[in-house]
Amino acid sequence: MNPFDLKSALQARHAQHVVLIHFPIALFLASVAFDFAAQWRRNTVLAAAAYYNLTVAAISSLPVVATGLAAWRWQLEGQRLKGTLLLHLVLGVISSALIWLA
Repeated sequence: MNPFDLKSALQARHAQHVVLIHFPIALFLASVAFDFAAQWRRNTVLAAAAYYNLTVAAISSLPVVATGLAAWRWQLEGQRLKGTLLLHLVLGVISSALIWLA
């Protein structure tokens, strides 16, 4: 398999979760940074940037959760999770829910 072959990378059964997970994390952190800057500068444009970053982070967390569950079903054939993988699932769902609540 060629690592630069886009078709094989997109059709891999578990690769999408690994790629997508970075978007909500980065957008959430950018949102926090914009929010602090907006509070410090009392700037409504920065506050709007924080809001939109948080909104896109919340929306992009949905495919992340879906691809994580799909990877679990395909890679582990739906077997019972335990240990670190169970913790990863629980904390991922909680993180997504908290982003939506924010």
